[in-house]
Amino acid sequence: MSDVKNVGVIGLGVMGQRMLRLLHNQPVLRATYVWDANPSAVQSTLEAYPELKAAASAADLIQQQGLHSLYIATPPAAHIDLTNQALDRGLAVLCEKPLSTDGAAAKATVERIAASGARTGVNFPLATAQGLSLAESLFGENKPLGVLQNVSVDAAWLQWPRQWQQGAGAWLAERHEGGFTREVLSHFVFAIQRVVGPLTLLQSAATYPEASNLAETDLSARLTATRDNATVSVSIEGHVRGDIPCYNQVRLEGANGTLVLGRWFSEVQVLPRDGSDFPVDKTDRDDLDLASHWAALVDGQPHTLSSYAEALGVQQTIEAMLQGKK
Repeated sequence: MSDVKNVGVIGLGVMGQRMLRLLHNQPVLRATYVWDANPSAVQSTLEAYPELKAAASAADLIQQQGLHSLYIATPPAAHIDLTNQALDRGLAVLCEKPLSTDGAAAKATVERIAASGARTGVNFPLATAQGLSLAESLFGENKPLGVLQNVSVDAAWLQWPRQWQQGAGAWLAERHEGGFTREVLSHFVFAIQRVVGPLTLLQSAATYPEASNLAETDLSARLTATRDNATVSVSIEGHVRGDIPCYNQVRLEGANGTLVLGRWFSEVQVLPRDGSDFPVDKTDRDDLDLASHWAALVDGQPHTLSSYAEALGVQQTIEAMLQGKK
């Protein structure tokens, strides 16, 4: 890999600040320019990181000389336009999810990327998780857990948005761009689709607060996929209720055993059906994993980050679930 890569950051809310901390604490990527529509967010960021420079606008930032990559952490409506501006400049792009709320625009951009070979990725952190690697490798004919048969996702929150997201902006709580299905369940849909391929929606129902534009409080969905020439049944449940701030668990059940992934895949259990032990040498994923894969993206080298095409597939599944199907 070559020298340190210069990164421009657009969007200085919760995720933008998280990424700035990552960029500040590793050796392969360096934030140089920032911009946000909120001047106070820009000012506080410059006070925290005096080495940064503020651009006059998003478009101005993208035109700055010396940039290698753009990180997009705005509300979803701006993602595709900013991506295309960055591609016009020849920059590598890392974008937050959801990819977009405009499916047609996202599809056109995915086609542009495929035709041009542009360097783009979407930040689904589970892409570098050990649990996802295990899910990809443990199931199948002559594999330890056998052919995959069922996948279930269960997630719950005490409130939405979560406490640490309160400064992210009103859009996160609203049904047009926000909600936990787009913001959280999308992570698990990404992981499942990487393991089993495209999902087909069979049934879904979302519950919304009455007389408001607030996002969903409950989501239930049943889907199906095909892997190893066998049908995989998928169930997804998300609810704003309970007595703990956040709970999530994914169970993948095969003919010969089950893989249980809890707490954002940080808790891993392999449970063979015959009751035998299956120890896992746990490797902690950290921010350096994302930084190294991002740097590989910039260099045009192999990485495990989500592609825009994968993120579009996630978006299509998520929006179909929210629309509902009986």
